[in-house]
Amino acid sequence: MTRCNHTSPKHFPLATLSAALSTTLLATTLVAAAPAQAQEQDEFSVCWSIYAGWMPWAYADVEGVVDKWADEYGISIDVVQVNDYVESINQFTSGNVDGCAMTNMDALTIPAASGVDSTALIINDYSDGNDGIVLKGSDDLADIEGREVNLVQFSVSHYFLARALESVGLTERDIETVNTSDADIVGLFSSDTTEAVAAWNPQLSAIADMPDSNVVYTSAEIPGEILDMMVVNTQTLADNPELGHALVGAWYEVMGLIEADDENALTIMADAAGTDLEGYKNQLDATYLYTDPAEAIELMESRELLETMERVAEFSFEHGLLGDMAPNAGGVGIETPSGVFGDEGNVQLRFDPSFTQAYLDAQ
Repeated sequence: MTRCNHTSPKHFPLATLSAALSTTLLATTLVAAAPAQAQEQDEFSVCWSIYAGWMPWAYADVEGVVDKWADEYGISIDVVQVNDYVESINQFTSGNVDGCAMTNMDALTIPAASGVDSTALIINDYSDGNDGIVLKGSDDLADIEGREVNLVQFSVSHYFLARALESVGLTERDIETVNTSDADIVGLFSSDTTEAVAAWNPQLSAIADMPDSNVVYTSAEIPGEILDMMVVNTQTLADNPELGHALVGAWYEVMGLIEADDENALTIMADAAGTDLEGYKNQLDATYLYTDPAEAIELMESRELLETMERVAEFSFEHGLLGDMAPNAGGVGIETPSGVFGDEGNVQLRFDPSFTQAYLDAQ
């Protein structure tokens, strides 16, 4: 999820491919193109896109928090903002960056499904209202039937939409989805032809403030299902554990500032998100941040996480997002401390709490 302009000169272009197209293309090229084994290194890059729960990365970058922790481990980490969410994941999947902020579903359907072994290093938060469906002319979700719905197709917004439809006895056959970049969705809502959108913050807040907008369903209805994470390349992490330790340390330093309601830090995050302090705090109210590392560890180790990922995998398989060769929802193995869902011989997405545990033990 995109989920302000960044001062780094290193910006990637906006995406033109949908997640589904990216998965199809990357699945046939990446495994052959990627090196057989990552090398020990001391220079790394991670990327993020605009979303309430990921603005701490903007602060950690511009205020030198990442640099401080990277220096402690004798490495350097370039933190890169990408203006389009799907493109940021494409950059990770193609090996241009070592880590990327993305959701649990998108980690499965893009890099993991493309054969890129990926590790969820940090579970930052879950969306607790930051994702929403907005209708024109009605405040009843059931009235979405027969409408076109603009959204980032095949992203976590698509999953969220399907869950919302289930709640009113509808399916995707009852609506028509229209693939829309997160960078364009606010402007499109003002068009007379736009009937409904599924979006996340800060775009959702901007749309909700527009005339004839009715937020009819939010992710608060499905707590814990839309997880926002920092995902890193598994082999790179194994060869260079310093990267994991530095990123986790930087993240939880900023979480301490949020927990303390540090207005200077929050204002910098708000500015980077294109809003003011009040607006950003409103977005955080709809974000369940795991500011306590012990709670994040508990989630990673829980059976509930594995059950959530099983549900996400089943949705992804039904929509053809696990690749043409996936025999079933378990075609891409998912490993958590409580077990493995799917093919144990093809584990491509892992949830690893050990770096967070190491940080907690050192406190």
